[in-house]
Amino acid sequence: MALLIEARNYIAYHEAVDHRSLPPHVRLQISYESMRVTSRLTQVMAWLLAQKAVHAGELTKQQGASEEFALSGGEVCSDPSGPENETLPAGLRSLLERSHKLYMRVARLDEMVRDQVQQEAAVG
Repeated sequence: MALLIEARNYIAYHEAVDHRSLPPHVRLQISYESMRVTSRLTQVMAWLLAQKAVHAGELTKQQGASEEFALSGGEVCSDPSGPENETLPAGLRSLLERSHKLYMRVARLDEMVRDQVQQEAAVG
């Protein structure tokens, strides 16, 4: 949640200040990378809420592991590029790196949950 709030604050307040003196192609790249941070964090929050619903008994394990509640975002969210780009503001580079790490951790959890549900279905 802290990363989500930090990203919101960055995009709402700092991004506009960071953009003013930059060339158009860099501003476009900043917009793209900001959307990638937003996509990652949105996907992670949606997945976590589905898992919370499973643990609260509102969804079955099978429902929580279904494609409907799967972590999505594919290539865009799993692409680690961005933090090394020196033309981007330092705050955005930091958000890119941390949101990528979080997304990849949740992707591993998603895979573990799906594997567990498949194993339980095969046994039972």
